[in-house]
Parts: sequence; structure tokens; C-alpha cells
Amino acid sequence: MNAFTKWVEVISDFLWGAPIIVLLIGGGLFLTIRLGFFQFRYMPHILRQTFGKIMSKGSGDGTLTPFQATTSALASTMGAANIVGVPVAIALGGPGAIFWMWLVALIGIGTKYSEVVLGIKYREKNKAGDYVGGPMYYIKKGLGWKKVAYIFAFALMIEIIASTMVQSNSIATTIESSFGLPPYITGILVALLVALVSFGGIKAIGRVTERLIPSMVVLYIVSALIVIAFNITEVPAAFGLIFTYAFQPLSAAGGFAGAGVAAAIRWGLARGLYSNEAGIGTAPIAHAAAVNNHPAKQGFWGVFEVIVDTLIVCTMTAMVVLTTGVWKVIDANNASSMVTEAYSTVFGATIGGIIISVVLFLFVITTVVVIVYYGEKQAEFLFGTGFSKVMRLVYIIAIIVGALGGLQFVWKFLDLLLAIVVVPNVIAVLFLSGKVREVTNDYFTNLYPIERKK
Repeated sequence: MNAFTKWVEVISDFLWGAPIIVLLIGGGLFLTIRLGFFQFRYMPHILRQTFGKIMSKGSGDGTLTPFQATTSALASTMGAANIVGVPVAIALGGPGAIFWMWLVALIGIGTKYSEVVLGIKYREKNKAGDYVGGPMYYIKKGLGWKKVAYIFAFALMIEIIASTMVQSNSIATTIESSFGLPPYITGILVALLVALVSFGGIKAIGRVTERLIPSMVVLYIVSALIVIAFNITEVPAAFGLIFTYAFQPLSAAGGFAGAGVAAAIRWGLARGLYSNEAGIGTAPIAHAAAVNNHPAKQGFWGVFEVIVDTLIVCTMTAMVVLTTGVWKVIDANNASSMVTEAYSTVFGATIGGIIISVVLFLFVITTVVVIVYYGEKQAEFLFGTGFSKVMRLVYIIAIIVGALGGLQFVWKFLDLLLAIVVVPNVIAVLFLSGKVREVTNDYFTNLYPIERKK
């Protein structure tokens, strides 16, 4: 087994190195160019159609409001990585990594928008009368690649078993260190909460995420702004560090080991690529359920996701770490504790730890609820609605097992399975980019003049 898992790790490390980074960035650039740099040309309009219409119920066919579908998708991207991943990128790549994180997020908007547009264009109704869609549908219906669609669905269905374990374990260990609660109790609690929501279907998930996601984002942003406010004189210097060391190496200082430009680029790109899940193909599964009268409109909500997840929340994390100076004190091996340490400088160790623990708990709960739904939809696509209920039970059991740290060898398959999901999805989106352009051109030719006057 050791030799096999080692082989899995080697393959995963290779795929998640240059091949997938090139595919995601290259694909994002291709889509951005083919769509006429729409995210830059029409950003004010996109912001009005999303931030300006958060309470709108939308018009057309669908199961969820556009905002409910977006918060459901956002729930799977807003996780521990927003709090833990950014400090790791700074620790290994220096402050300049944040510049590259921003850049790749702007490029990734093209990919996320395209995925959501295709998710709406090729969606269909299931036996329960709910709208379903995602890469497995647009790969099968848009390209006729049935076998590739089944491979995608099967890989994602299995990947979510490992993903729920990892998410559950992360929150169980955090709660244990902060409050002394045994992992098995946290695991059972999380499993019960996820089961209660999951059995209500996508409508229940939409109602829960519509309330929880804005609340936890506001809690984190407000608390982060308080920390930044206490260090307001350091804000200009923090931005200076980001822009300066994106293009020149930074020498070692305190706990920071130093970083070259290549490291800044590598870790910034990685954080930008992984934080908002553009290219992974999960978002269109949630967005496909939205009430919608034009695919491009829901695609704008995909843009909204990237802005909130990477350009706002990840930036808040970066500024907290940089303005408090903890990045120069804590070494890379302990980078995940940087935000908690930064909060403790303002709120004190106890309250700071509680705030981060609560935010992480909410992030993990919403993430697990949504990815369980994603897994169910893959099972439904492959084997029907009956089997999707079986997989729901498997995922709930996996939550408890993961909290206890069991079956860790399964976790090693996470990156490999995710690669099997990403590669066919991005390739399919590139092949279908002509359809995305048609939808986009139709919107900006026919609806854009009308929407501008509203």
C-alpha cells in the first residue's frame, strides 16, 4: 500500500505542477481574449447586476433565486483555505504572491463565467422537477463525449468522500485545540447538521447558504477590518510590499525565510487558482438551479463569486497578516496560525481564537453541505436518484470518520481525483467557448441596452 500511495502522490504532484497551472491560466487567458475582455469592459455593469440585485428573485425558469444559487456555489469555495491558504502563500512566496493571486483571479473570471453560462445552457429537469446541470451535462450534451462525462462524474463523486473527510478533520482539530471538544463529538455534530440540511434538497441548501454565507463573510470582513484599523498606518506599506516584491526577491527577516520572484509567482498563482475553484467545474452544478432568463446573467454571478472569494476575502486575510507583521515572526511550518496570531494582537488570544474558530466552523459546515449535494448530483447522473441517496449516507459517514482522522490513505487520492475532474472540464469549456461567446454576444447586443436603462 505504501508503494501505491507513493505512486499516487508522485502523479498528483506532477499534475498539479506545471500541467494544470498552464491549463488553468492558459485556458483562462484564451477565454478572456475570446470573450473580448468582457470582465474589464463591462465590470461596472456586472457589479450592478450582482451586488446591486442581491435581493432580486430573478425571472424565468429555475429552482433557486440567482443569489441563493450563488451562495450555494460560494459555500464550496469559501473555506479554511481563505484563512489558512493565504498566509501559507505569503510565508512561501512573500507578500508579492498576493499580486499574482489578484492577477490570476481576474483571468479566472473568464473561466468561471464560461462554466456557469454552460451550466445554464445545457441544464435539464430531473424526476423531482428540479433543474440540474454542470460539466457532466455540458460535456455529454454539448460535445457528445458521453464516456468523458461519466469519468468526470465518477471521479467527482469519489473525490467528495475524501474531501468531506479532510474538511471534517480540519474543523475537528481546530475545535479540539480551541475548546477541548473531542473530535468524535464535533464529527457527529457536523454530520447531523449536514444531514438535516441535505435531506431538504437544493431548496433547503439555498435557504441555509443564503443566510449563512453573507453572515460569515460579514463577520470575517468586519473583524479583519478592525484588526487592520488598529494597524492603519501600516496599510500603505503593506500594499507597497505586495507590488514591490511581486517583481523582485525579498531577503529573509525573522521567521520569514526569504523568497524569490519565481516563488512569489508560483504561490500567488496557486492561491488564486485554488481559492475560487474556477476551472474545477463545481460551481455550475449549483448555478444550474437558478431562476434565470438568460445564461449570461447567471454567468455574472460567477464573476461575483471570484470577486468575493479572492479579491475581497483573501485580500482581507493578506492585509491582516501583513499589517500586523506576523508574517515576519511565524515561520512557514506554522503559517496556518498567522491569522489567529494577528487577531490576538487586537482581540486577545482567547477572543481572537474564538472568532477564527467560529468562522472556520461556519465555513466548513456550508462547504460540506454543498459538496455533499455536488456528490449526490454525480450519483444521480450516473445511476439515478435512488443511488444519490445511498451516496448521501456514505458522505455523512465519511464526515464522522474524517473527524476521527480515520482512513487517511483515502485523503491521498484527493488531488489525483481532483485532477481527473479539472482536466476534462477545462478542455470541454475551451471546446465550447464558441457557444459561450454566442451567449455573451447575444446578451450585450440585445439585453444590455435594455438593462442599462433600468
